Amino acid sequence: MTDIEIANAKKLLPIEKIAKKIGLSKEELELYGKYKAKIILKNNKSNHKGKLILVTSINPTPYGEGKTTMSIGIHDALCRLKKRSIVALREPSLGPVFGTKGGATGGGYAQVVPMEDINLHFTGDIHAITTANNLLCAAVDNHLFQGNELNINPETIIFPRAMDMNERALRNIQIGLGKNNFERHDSFVITVASEIMAILCLASDIQDLKKRLGNILLAYTYDNKPVYAKDLEVDGSLAVLLKDAIKPNLVQTLEGNPAIIHGGPFANIAHGCNSLIATNLALSLSDYTVTEAGFGSDLGAEKFLDIKCRIGNLKPDCIVVNATIRSLKYNGLCPKEALNIENLQYLKDGLCNLEVHVKNMLKYSNHVIVCLNKFNTDTKKEINLVKNFTQNLGIDFEICEAHAKGSKGALKLAKKIINICEEPTTFQFLYDTNDSVCAKIDKIAREIYHAAKVKYEDKALESLKQINELGYNNLPICIAKTQYSISDDPKKLGFPKDTEVTVRDMKISSGAGFIVVYMGNIMTMPGLSKNPAYKKIDINDNNQIIGLF
Repeated sequence: MTDIEIANAKKLLPIEKIAKKIGLSKEELELYGKYKAKIILKNNKSNHKGKLILVTSINPTPYGEGKTTMSIGIHDALCRLKKRSIVALREPSLGPVFGTKGGATGGGYAQVVPMEDINLHFTGDIHAITTANNLLCAAVDNHLFQGNELNINPETIIFPRAMDMNERALRNIQIGLGKNNFERHDSFVITVASEIMAILCLASDIQDLKKRLGNILLAYTYDNKPVYAKDLEVDGSLAVLLKDAIKPNLVQTLEGNPAIIHGGPFANIAHGCNSLIATNLALSLSDYTVTEAGFGSDLGAEKFLDIKCRIGNLKPDCIVVNATIRSLKYNGLCPKEALNIENLQYLKDGLCNLEVHVKNMLKYSNHVIVCLNKFNTDTKKEINLVKNFTQNLGIDFEICEAHAKGSKGALKLAKKIINICEEPTTFQFLYDTNDSVCAKIDKIAREIYHAAKVKYEDKALESLKQINELGYNNLPICIAKTQYSISDDPKKLGFPKDTEVTVRDMKISSGAGFIVVYMGNIMTMPGLSKNPAYKKIDINDNNQIIGLF
């Protein structure tokens, strides 16, 4: 059965029953049909704070390796063990859903549902973010048209338009064509890479959201002074558009356990974590909160730990590093056609990628466990090879079969996580935000990417000068780079050492509160593949969606 067939075969519980499991009343919900709801945020804050479990991964393959599936499986297993648990995940972007990667609601018997709703329009959060983003862009161009009272230099406008779709034709555009218009160059980013998405995910409440929106750097004047969204008096309207989007979404797993899904920044472009509001809410309502960070630990986990944990005063009680036999062989340069065939040599060659991710996570926390997401093509010899390698690193190891068996396939892993969480936890950030911008970039490049040198292009140095002049040099760093390698080159698989990484440019995300550093040839607006997923997605005569994975 396909994922959507498995999901559709399950009878869902009314969302009020799911809410009751975590102590929420019907009055604390805004219903979006029978199986989805917004949680109404209250000013009173609970003193209760559960254990935080972060699920991350080795460098992924283009095929997806089941990190979300594992997160859901761990959560369901904790619930089966009679623990009060919540899984807090990101919202899927329509770009990948109709592109190559597909949806992001788990798989097999470890899914969040209703999966078709979540993967498509859900509760409209991403649409609201897109609209807010483009209202701000419209306000900028309207200001230029109406006389440009703020003296904005159009050539310095740095805030792009957005849409939640892979659309390479919009990467670079010319706008304002025609009579009585102000013609200029512009661009689009995918919504999940926009600063407003990052702001929503890092804001603590609606007041903080409004303040951050007002602090978005838009452009510079002709005499090189910064222009912010609040200067256009548009921050109030932006907040109004996001007043519902800031509320976390409550859904359920296939096993009827609570799931909070909210926010969805990409990790290879943005910071790759669900909203801080959702995570804190889950921690206040549960004894265990399972969350994930996008792509490999060099991207999502590093940003979760150095940005989100810093801003939100969080610390993980356990870090789970997800790996698959297939992805390890891929990192061992195994040909695509042989990924599902036993080959110990390719596997051995790829184990270095697991090693680097484990050792990187140990730089933050003493509580790291490796979990192998088991596929039915994995052999005993391959599994034992990974197990022995991991244990020789001094790291605990377990197998997860949540995709095929649901919570029963993750029970052993959940029990080990419970035991780990009971032990004293150490946690530290990788860098001090008071370090110089280059020192912070250098620390990430050397300690996480294991690069020998950081090269700065002229454009990056010009941006660095502006960052220092405006006094934003004490912000944390959010590096945009490829997800397929710990380096900035997607072709360098495994564990490339002593490489040179190149900083092409930097951008101040003053509203979000970090500096985006662009490495390698990373695109903020993805394109569609030759055979995108939209070719397989359809709706049948019974009004059922098919082909959605």
